Amino acid sequence: MAESESSVGEVINIGSNFEVSMGDLAEKISCLLNKKISIVQDPSRVRPLKSEVQRLWCDNAKAKRLLNWKPEVSLEEGLQETIEWMRENKRLIKLVKC
Repeated sequence: MAESESSVGEVINIGSNFEVSMGDLAEKISCLLNKKISIVQDPSRVRPLKSEVQRLWCDNAKAKRLLNWKPEVSLEEGLQETIEWMRENKRLIKLVKC
């Protein structure tokens, strides 16, 4: 994108073109790790029912049109690659305790 003349002055979303909830994402990660997890939800962090944004979704149509770009890996593949990288690079990861 940085090397394309067609992106100059444009705001372009780069993403999957589908939505995934935090719960579904956590479930996918749990599956890939083969670990049972429990999700704890902080009521003060839950988006209000009548808030202005109900769903977050990256529309990558502009990237496809201007850059002929499309995602090269699926969400699952990307998560698996991230998990593998983290396993191989534990010394570089600083875990934050909540």
